[in-house]
Amino acid sequence: MSVRRRTTLRAVAAATVAVALAAGCSNANSGADKGGGAAGVLTLGKPDGPQTNNSNPFLTTSAGAVLGYRHMIYEPLAMTNMIRPTEKADPWLATEWAWEDNFTKVTFTLDGRAKWADGKPLTAADVEFTFNLLKKHPALNGDGIPFDGIAVKGKQVVLTFQESQFVNQNKIIQTFIVPKHIWEKVDNPETWPNRNPVGSGPYKLKTFTPQTTTLTATPTYWNGDTKVKELRYTAYNDNSAATTALATGKMEWSFVFMPNHKQLFIDKDPEHHQLWFPSGLGVHGLWFNTTRKPFDNPALRRAMAMVVDRKAIHVQAQATLYPEITNPTGIPLPAGEPFLAPEYENATTKPDVAGAKKVLAEAGFKLSGGVLKDPGGKPVTLTLTDPAGWNDYITGLAIIKDNIKEIGIEAKVKTQTAEAWGTDVANGNFDATLHWTNSGATPYDMYQNIMDGAIVQPIGKSSQAGNFGRFKNPEATAALKEYAGATTDAARTKALNTLQKIFVEQAPMIPTAAAPVGAEFSTKNWIGWPSEANPYAPPQHTQRTALEIVLNLKPSSK
Repeated sequence: MSVRRRTTLRAVAAATVAVALAAGCSNANSGADKGGGAAGVLTLGKPDGPQTNNSNPFLTTSAGAVLGYRHMIYEPLAMTNMIRPTEKADPWLATEWAWEDNFTKVTFTLDGRAKWADGKPLTAADVEFTFNLLKKHPALNGDGIPFDGIAVKGKQVVLTFQESQFVNQNKIIQTFIVPKHIWEKVDNPETWPNRNPVGSGPYKLKTFTPQTTTLTATPTYWNGDTKVKELRYTAYNDNSAATTALATGKMEWSFVFMPNHKQLFIDKDPEHHQLWFPSGLGVHGLWFNTTRKPFDNPALRRAMAMVVDRKAIHVQAQATLYPEITNPTGIPLPAGEPFLAPEYENATTKPDVAGAKKVLAEAGFKLSGGVLKDPGGKPVTLTLTDPAGWNDYITGLAIIKDNIKEIGIEAKVKTQTAEAWGTDVANGNFDATLHWTNSGATPYDMYQNIMDGAIVQPIGKSSQAGNFGRFKNPEATAALKEYAGATTDAARTKALNTLQKIFVEQAPMIPTAAAPVGAEFSTKNWIGWPSEANPYAPPQHTQRTALEIVLNLKPSSK
């Protein structure tokens, strides 16, 4: 989960919210407004506070990105399933794509039916323009793709790269494509608010206020009919307001943390209120500042990892919403099962206090009178930090504090403002803190985020790319590089197995929960949601597959 996603989930702002879910209040596309989804309307939102009118799809701070509606206006070349990362992506603007030469070349064949909402055809020139736009403007290239050659051959677009893009392949095929005839006239696309967005998707912006953004269906959408005729995104003040909206039916689809989802949401309408929180391949966990003594000692970090009670964190801190981490490699299951090294296939995260004490003793630590002392004779203490109000994290820290007390470590929990905490984490000013990781099509993104020595910044210099703990292990850095540039699956497996071993034995971070891509939703008006039985997409509406979900929804009465 990205920093911004986490921040916006919990953001608190100052305005009140008005939600308009009223039967018959929509004048969006006529003809399919009977039955479920009052007048064809689907209401959704998040606790992000008032928004600024900005629909630039490439800016992660735009309202389109924060609320997720950019996915309804702009489309990718293909749709990948984050919870089934090894499955082939669904064709979208491209009917086919083929990687060659060890993922240094990819050729896209476009769907000839695709067109923009203003009626103009979507061509290879638009795709070429989009990739050149990202190449020219790094601020828009959020995935950091190292674009090199970009060429058009008839109805095909060919990208070539200096190095293998195996680890970036899903990011490349999911790039939003924008219309050349509009964007080529923009002076500075890095700051352009794009207040009248024109995409190829089935929706266009109808109205925007700081609280509510309304999209209406495009009658001429190239890829078929849409049952949902209007989408209303509301930016709620906080988790409590969003939860209330869900409970009362004013909002039908959201991703908001609830400390007691059964009482607060499910029990309010057991027949229709549902939630599903599958995981991708990212995690939450306790990051260590590995430059500070004695936490520069891997034996100490590993011993702490051995005593943390993930089940308690899953139940008490995450209210069972976030999937439990059950494997010490940190790889969330079942999404990551194909990647587990053989030696860890049957490993568990069950607390092992006796084993931890043995590891510490062998490393020269001494436990006496309930106090753990490092090899130099100093008591081991630390401060655990996270923003005030992030109740799931604060509860998690309290559990960890109690867990490590069993091996003689005295900890205190310190809360900060989210802004101060974010700065401290980026600059390496912390002992240990709960934070999240990146996620991707393989565990590479997670491990790279935690262990890549190539992105390490000195203490005091912001590390926006990750490795907040300043973990340095040449073997891990080499394995990450080998994985990214490998030419065979066997070489990738070997490198990933090495990374798992280093992660378990060196414990640069203690994984505490899988990062969910879940959501709460109602089947009262709309059916066709993804589920464990039909996991065609992660249910979170800010994910790139949100459009696929909307196109699958049907009025409940039909």
